[in-house]
Amino acid sequence: MPNYIDITDFQDPALDLYARLTENQLLNRADPANAVFIAESPLVVERALDAGCVPVSVLMEKKLVEGRAKELLARCGDVPVYTAELPVLIQLTGFHLTRGMLCAMRRPELPDAGTLLRSSRRVAVLENVMNPTNLGAIFRSAAALGVDAVLLTSAGSDPLYRRAVRVSMGTVFQVPWSYLPEGDWQALLHGFGFETAAMALREDSLSVADPRLPAIEKLAVVLGTEGDGLAASTIAACDYTVRIPMSHGVDSLNVAAASAVAFYALCTPKQ
Repeated sequence: MPNYIDITDFQDPALDLYARLTENQLLNRADPANAVFIAESPLVVERALDAGCVPVSVLMEKKLVEGRAKELLARCGDVPVYTAELPVLIQLTGFHLTRGMLCAMRRPELPDAGTLLRSSRRVAVLENVMNPTNLGAIFRSAAALGVDAVLLTSAGSDPLYRRAVRVSMGTVFQVPWSYLPEGDWQALLHGFGFETAAMALREDSLSVADPRLPAIEKLAVVLGTEGDGLAASTIAACDYTVRIPMSHGVDSLNVAAASAVAFYALCTPKQ
C-alpha cells in the first residue's frame, strides 16, 4: 500500500529528484544501478509500469489520490507518495505538472543492440539527435508507424529525459531501443542482414515513395541531427540515400516530421 506523505518541507532531500537534480544527475553515470528517470502524467506512468519499470516514489496533486491515479498507485507498492495542492507542486517543481503526477523510477537495463536487430525487420537509427522534444516525437511516430526498434548513437539525447518521455506519450516504453556501439555501427547492421537508407538531400537520392524501398526485407532508416543532418561519412556508407520530395522552395523538414513521413512510407505494412 502506498505511503502517503503531505509535503510540508520544500527542502526535504527526498524531493530532490523532482525539484533540484538535473537530468544528468538523475542519470547517475557513476552509479548506474541507482539511476532514475521521471515519468510525468498517469498515462506515461501506466506505460512505464506496463513495461516493468520499478517506481521509487511519486509526487502528485492531492485530489488525484482518490481519482484516476488510484489504480496506478496500487501498482506502485509501498513507495512514498508525496502530495500537495497543485499551486504548491508548481512552486516546488517550477513548472505546471502534466495531469498532476510525477513518478521517479529506476532506469531499466537496456537490451543489446544485436538482440534487437535479430528480432526486427524495420529499425530507426538516430545519429546524434539532440533535442528531447524531437526525440520524443520520433518515438511516438515509431510506435505508430511500424518501427520494430530504435537505435541511437551515444552522443544524442537520452530517450528517458523527462521532456522526451512526456512528448513520446510513454511510447519510449513500448518501442524497444538501445545504443549502437562506438565505431562502425553500419557493419553491425549489415551483419544482421539490414540494408541502410540515409534520409538526406542528394542528387542521386531515391524518392521516399520509390516502390523498391518497402520491398527490402530488412531496412534501417537512418536520420541525422537537427540542422546539420547526417555526417557525410554516414551517408556514404549507407546502401541508399532517400529524400522526401518538397515544394514551395522548402529544402527539408524538421527531423521529427521527416521521421513520420519516412516511417509511414518505408515501415508501415500496407493494406
